[in-house]
Amino acid sequence: MHFTFGSPYFLLLLLLLPCFLWCKQYTKPFFFSRLSWVSKQSALLSWEPWLKMLLFTLMVFALAKPFVYDAKNNHHKKGRDLILALDASGSMAQSGFDAKHRMQNKFEINLALASDFIKKRHDDNMGVVIFGTFAYTASPLTYDLSSLDTLLQMTNVGIAGESTAIGDALMQALRTLSYGEAKQKAIILLTDGYHNAGSTSPKTATQKAKALGVKIYTIGIGKKSDYDVALLQTIAKESGAKSYAATSAEALADIYKEIDALEPSSIRSENYLNQRLLILFPLGVVFLLLLLWALWLRRSEQ
Repeated sequence: MHFTFGSPYFLLLLLLLPCFLWCKQYTKPFFFSRLSWVSKQSALLSWEPWLKMLLFTLMVFALAKPFVYDAKNNHHKKGRDLILALDASGSMAQSGFDAKHRMQNKFEINLALASDFIKKRHDDNMGVVIFGTFAYTASPLTYDLSSLDTLLQMTNVGIAGESTAIGDALMQALRTLSYGEAKQKAIILLTDGYHNAGSTSPKTATQKAKALGVKIYTIGIGKKSDYDVALLQTIAKESGAKSYAATSAEALADIYKEIDALEPSSIRSENYLNQRLLILFPLGVVFLLLLLWALWLRRSEQ
């Protein structure tokens, strides 16, 4: 792990620290008949300027966006641009897909397995598309896998409508992939239903993916009578990928393991990987010190 600042130029504000000790402040004049009645105290010996300096320093650190990151392979990574296109239509609310956890629905089980899959794809630039009646990008391509997983867990059944727009899902995934720079790009499409919504046909989306060299791995979950097996096999075949059928949670887990063995390709990564911002730490200390200062002032006035 390494430490740095996201906006280091804010640290120049620390050059103002001497002003807390030597810059003149506006003060109301008082008159004394004898100078001996006035105590002489240097600002260096008073604790209040030092406290103000500490508070100022902590706030400047917060503005500078401190964070820690993993710098391993931060120049060149092996992997591909990869999009998970997940069906969140109403049929994904069916339970009983997992023999061990019969109360969990298909979408919840898929989220857990997808989360585990994401954590293992350290070398990929990944994104997530959620689809139902319409499709939207839940997360753009990113190496920040922890944030990607957090966004994924915020989705639920029906968030994109009750129907199944497979064509729109593929088109949205292709638009999301267009921002990536990897030579090899892939989509993992998971659904449990028939294409019955949207403005784009799966055939049109598949042809565009083929023209762009994007492979589409398809996964049908549940009984084969519940989803369009022929369509998923055609999409995968036309794009040069493979189609899978998962009749149980165990089978779906095995499929994710097989896809996890995708051949990596060279890609240029971001400068910082797996960032964790530390802004709350200096701000928390500032809040605590201000609270203690306010309590001390109130007590001294009594």
